[in-house]
Amino acid sequence: MICINDKDFCMDGNTVVTFGKFDGIHKGHRMLIENAKRIAYENNLKVVVFTFRVVEGRHYPYMDEQFINSFHEREILFDRMNADVLIEYPFDDDTANMEPLEFIKEIVVKKLHAKYVLVGEDWTFGKGGQGNSDLLKAAGKLFDYNAVIFDKLTHDDKEIGSTWVKEEIRAGNMATVSILLNYPYTIIGKVVKGNQLGRTIDFPTANIEPDVGKILPPFGVYASRIYVAGRAYYGITNIGKKPTVSVDDTVTIENYIFDFEGDIYGEDIEIQLILFERPEMKFEDINSLKNQIKKDEEFTRDFFLLKGGTY
Repeated sequence: MICINDKDFCMDGNTVVTFGKFDGIHKGHRMLIENAKRIAYENNLKVVVFTFRVVEGRHYPYMDEQFINSFHEREILFDRMNADVLIEYPFDDDTANMEPLEFIKEIVVKKLHAKYVLVGEDWTFGKGGQGNSDLLKAAGKLFDYNAVIFDKLTHDDKEIGSTWVKEEIRAGNMATVSILLNYPYTIIGKVVKGNQLGRTIDFPTANIEPDVGKILPPFGVYASRIYVAGRAYYGITNIGKKPTVSVDDTVTIENYIFDFEGDIYGEDIEIQLILFERPEMKFEDINSLKNQIKKDEEFTRDFFLLKGGTY
């Protein structure tokens, strides 16, 4: 997949483009991309996913200050979905002030060479969000492209959207999050060195630092699936400030990976949080902490075996 994050581009062939904020890449977003892939296959077009990268000092309308996926995570997920091109268009003053028809003419037509444009029914564009699906469809007749508008998907009679997903993440409802996203809540990052206390108590951990702005679930311990070099392992993940052994407020993500040995400092790992087990706790001493981790491991192994996992 080609990633473009500036304005200096022009597609070298005709495309099918889907527009959106794509925060979380939830079920509704995936429906757009799957339909774009189908249309592209039928018409020999490239699939382009178009979203915005907010520049410093700007705020994208209706975008929360916290995000479900970092840009790095989003690129990985779109690549797995077999998009041909991901465009993270700079949302600066010039972009914010483009009139809707100018946006269509300069970006949809001239830069993207779009023959099909797929959006959700609530997608808006142009200065002040004045452009909408009706304008997009009407302009298609003028500029020779087809606009395909999709209703929002629902779950339990409620519209699926990033705001709802974030509410469930904040509540620690990992099962509901997995349903809405159609994949588990995921954190991807490079392994960094911690205080290496885990090694001294027979529970070595792979630690990553959360991206600034990434929404995190409640502090505590989670049953997790952890991917190292593409291979899946089970484990337990602790998100929080380690009150038993730490005196500052640094938030860390520590992962005890079952049945794994190896030096993976500096490597990307992918953590999928499957179940919230318990909140973060402060223990009287290290032995009490060690005993609790043993119980956490026992619980997690039993949980994944009941779910059909193997070790």
